[in-house]
Amino acid sequence: MTNVLRLTLVDPDDDSRSELKSKLLSLDSVWLEADCSRYEFFPEIMEQTTPDVAVITLDSDFDKATRLIERCVSLCPDAVILAASESTDGHLILQAMRAGAREFLTLPLSAEDLTATISRVASQKFGGGEGAARGCEVIACLGATGGVGTTSAAVNLGCILASRPGNTVALIDLDLALGDADVFLDAIPDYTLADMVQNISRLDIQLLKQSLTKHSSGLYLLPRPVELQDTSMVDEGSLRKVVGLMKASFTHLVIDVSKYYSAVDMAAIDMATRILLVTQLDLPCLRNVVRLMMNFEEYEGLQDKVNIVVNRAGLESGQISLKKAKETIGREVFALLPNDYRTMVEVRNNGVPLIKQAPRAPLTQAYVDLADKISAPPPEEAGEEAKKGGESKWIKFFGGSKS
Repeated sequence: MTNVLRLTLVDPDDDSRSELKSKLLSLDSVWLEADCSRYEFFPEIMEQTTPDVAVITLDSDFDKATRLIERCVSLCPDAVILAASESTDGHLILQAMRAGAREFLTLPLSAEDLTATISRVASQKFGGGEGAARGCEVIACLGATGGVGTTSAAVNLGCILASRPGNTVALIDLDLALGDADVFLDAIPDYTLADMVQNISRLDIQLLKQSLTKHSSGLYLLPRPVELQDTSMVDEGSLRKVVGLMKASFTHLVIDVSKYYSAVDMAAIDMATRILLVTQLDLPCLRNVVRLMMNFEEYEGLQDKVNIVVNRAGLESGQISLKKAKETIGREVFALLPNDYRTMVEVRNNGVPLIKQAPRAPLTQAYVDLADKISAPPPEEAGEEAKKGGESKWIKFFGGSKS
């Protein structure tokens, strides 16, 4: 279970319902399971969807709406009922609350009020202690340039996370034109991201999981479109809807972002809770890291989500030293992945992830360590070892680097 609220809405007024839907769909923390234009049909929708939250507007027929609130409380006692109206009459509000509404929303609803209400409901539903439901960790894997191993990182990290008890993990291949995550997993998917976008209006959690390709490691894959012309179907809004539903279905969502940094890519980066920026220890890559970090300054809080992952560390020739690299980018390194070209070529050509093909290889263990660091709760105070990222354990493998 994840901290995304599944929500249903009933409002007989088309304009009001459309405005409410638009505001709800703009939130990453909710998934709109269904909306309805008739009070009398809503109980059946509640029984079928068993949502976390039901929004019931009162203005079309107050008496019908309050009776509906009572019915919904009886049908779905665990659902939080939110009553909504343009009226601020105290008597009306009291009646709605007595019928079973948990909160009252004044229309037209501001984005700030809606966000605050949803946050309160999520806190009530999920709590904040050890027994609270887990939030979905959305991990965006970026590359400082092409060919640095971003897809390798996304696929192998996803497979390791998926192999662990209690995790449900999905991978979205967002390199819409040339993505090859399916090749790394030797998968022939029936459906792609384009199919999801085309059918987004009728998607639910069950249909979503049936449409994804499941690997033997437990990782679910949503691949890039097959036809190049289908890439235009995927835009920023449709991606947000797909990610919103997937957040309600999985504990971890890994997104293999393309190297174009398009509006679609930036939407994925914005929705991520953690960003892994994959680079190598050469000057073009490190310069791009600096350039990207400077651009990320324009987006509030984005830089704080970025973790630097150095791939192919220990390559014998042409590499800048780790110390010099950290001075250049002005940031600590979160993880080091040792160079093991032979093993990586094998796993890619065989379509088998590292955890299956070479579970004892140092490279595989470095990925296991990376998964551990991602899964571990953040320490209250980062000690010296935490600040050093993954370098202490693997530094012995990285001889021969140059200043």
